[in-house]
Amino acid sequence: MNWNDALKVYDTITEACNGFERKGKTMIYTSSNSYMFTLLNKDAEIGIRLPKDEAALFMKKHNTGFYYSHGAKMKDYVLVPESLWNDKNLMVSYFEQSFAFVNSLPSK
Repeated sequence: MNWNDALKVYDTITEACNGFERKGKTMIYTSSNSYMFTLLNKDAEIGIRLPKDEAALFMKKHNTGFYYSHGAKMKDYVLVPESLWNDKNLMVSYFEQSFAFVNSLPSK
């Protein structure tokens, strides 16, 4: 998928979520409590931040791996397979789970 199409998917998901909105013009992300928790990288890949145990379950269930942005492995992030992107309810659920996770972390 090209970057502009991925951005449309990302925006559709974030617009359906409660409590946060998409940020950034060239680096697309969501953040709360001074932590980013979802990203759309330059390679048109979506990553979400999850607790370690939930991240391990996500990767096993969806046959995916860790998320990289600009060549760097992002701590606590998993790569969301494109096969999940059109399941809006599932994606909103994961984005909101990620939002709840970063809000449970100590404030920076």
